[in-house]
Amino acid sequence: MRCPYCGSLDTQVKDSRPTDDSSSIRRRRICPDCGGRFTTFERVQLRELTVVKRSGRRVPFDRDKLQQSVEVALRKRPVEPERVERMINGIVRQLESMSDGEVSSEQVGELVMEGLKGLDDVAYVRFASVYKNFREAKDFEEILGKLAEGEPEDDLPPPPKKKRAASES
Repeated sequence: MRCPYCGSLDTQVKDSRPTDDSSSIRRRRICPDCGGRFTTFERVQLRELTVVKRSGRRVPFDRDKLQQSVEVALRKRPVEPERVERMINGIVRQLESMSDGEVSSEQVGELVMEGLKGLDDVAYVRFASVYKNFREAKDFEEILGKLAEGEPEDDLPPPPKKKRAASES
């Protein structure tokens, strides 16, 4: 493992332990060259996933990007980090098991919405507003009405197709 401070390839593991949900291994490392200390995580990856965007473009699945989007939706919300980690691990496991290596961005978005709905209603609405590309107040009213009634959000219109940028052509 390369040291993030000096770039040395000779780092040493000082401590290893499983995370609370035992889905990954947390390793404390030290660099003998510069003395820098840092943490790495080791996770099981069943297969390489590729996300097929609405435009048809294919990009490698990025767990960190998924985690960042969930964290943005959950910003300043009282949700324990362990619950968020379990939700993300569950989404990744579902994606790995339900596909042949390719998943649509819609599948990822729907799984995130489903997970956030169980964690925090405000985060769910925040994520939905971006994912479903809400354009006016009535879009929020519809999803809040369905949330209050406990109905699924399937009746909402699908997100609009994004126009392809010149750089994607």
